[in-house]
Amino acid sequence: MELQSPLLRELDAAVRHGIPDALGVFWRHAATAGTPLVEPDPDGDPARRLVTFLRRDDPARPATDVLALLHTVTDKDRHAGNLAPHLMRKVGGTDVWAISHRLRADHRASYQFFVARGPREDTLRADRRSWLRVLDAAEPDPLSTRPQLPSRDGRNPSSVLELPDAPAQEWAAPRPGTARGERADAVVDGRRVHVHLPAGHRADGGPYPVVVLLDGEMWGPVLDFGTTLDNLYADERLAPAVTLMVDTMGRARRMEDLSCSEEFIDWLADVLLPWAATAYGASDDPARTAVAGQSAGGLTAAFAAFRRPERFGNALSQSGSFWWPDGTEFDSGSEWLTRQFAVTEKRPVRIRLEVGLQEWMLLPQNRHLRNVLEARGYDVAYGEFNGGHDYACWRGGLASGLAALLAPE
Repeated sequence: MELQSPLLRELDAAVRHGIPDALGVFWRHAATAGTPLVEPDPDGDPARRLVTFLRRDDPARPATDVLALLHTVTDKDRHAGNLAPHLMRKVGGTDVWAISHRLRADHRASYQFFVARGPREDTLRADRRSWLRVLDAAEPDPLSTRPQLPSRDGRNPSSVLELPDAPAQEWAAPRPGTARGERADAVVDGRRVHVHLPAGHRADGGPYPVVVLLDGEMWGPVLDFGTTLDNLYADERLAPAVTLMVDTMGRARRMEDLSCSEEFIDWLADVLLPWAATAYGASDDPARTAVAGQSAGGLTAAFAAFRRPERFGNALSQSGSFWWPDGTEFDSGSEWLTRQFAVTEKRPVRIRLEVGLQEWMLLPQNRHLRNVLEARGYDVAYGEFNGGHDYACWRGGLASGLAALLAPE
């Protein structure tokens, strides 16, 4: 396989010609510049970049193979049963493992490496059990200069690729001097809720806008979305709000609650919101109440606005699983919620949808829902980002989406 990266071709030539310390020079450059290598597109397309991922072999425990796991890009081939395109190549005479992708210059994705020390046929197994084994052992890029994306369930964090034209995420990182809000953990009717309150919050100072954020165990303890909220408040982009990050209480409970469950939506509306009003001065105005979620949570956010518009006047769905409930995701049994929006009375709600261009399993259904909502006259905003089913992408869209729905009055 021909090396695509000009820097790797230079390294290869230097090693073959015996140039002293060629490998050391290469790795010092990689450490200074950060990885992956981002170079001009080999075909001269200004809208694309050549992105080369690098992994340095461990001489004490050399790898037999290395898989580069680029979120959603690799997943697509895994679903097709073929991980071979994501095997990194060892550059001859060096400790450099490398793989290159031509990507649009606005691409953002999390990524990891799986270092294999065994038969290649085992490394390339694409069944679910083998894939979970890969994810459990995958590691971040040690030479990336960007902040890592935390994970949970004992898995390692991911590194993040952000090409130069990717949408800015200016609110994600902590800022010196920014007032920090108050964080609290509560149990409401047996369910964990992570609460974020704006700096200076007073229970009698409301009513405050309220945000219900699904998969709260990720957005609170793992991803620290409270930092983003603090920055949005400091920039006066988001009205100071009571944010309720609702724990899904495990995989089985998540699948039950985040699949257009009337019981769960009624619990949010009739138990959680009144509790927040009493405890923290949260508003009962649907126009100042937003519910947001991703994947099955995105489906559920839209369903909350559909089922209880008198409580949830704003919904933000990211990469919503609007194929539900049909397991094949594409035939006539799918898209139940889209059909409900099409045939029932229009609700007085605002809905924001966004989905990744790399989400081949979700993109058509999100576009279909957008078309239905527009045809029915809904207040709907729709966006597509060049990325996948990925918290690295969602955290930026969540910030900008909430700022649009709950801007300061």
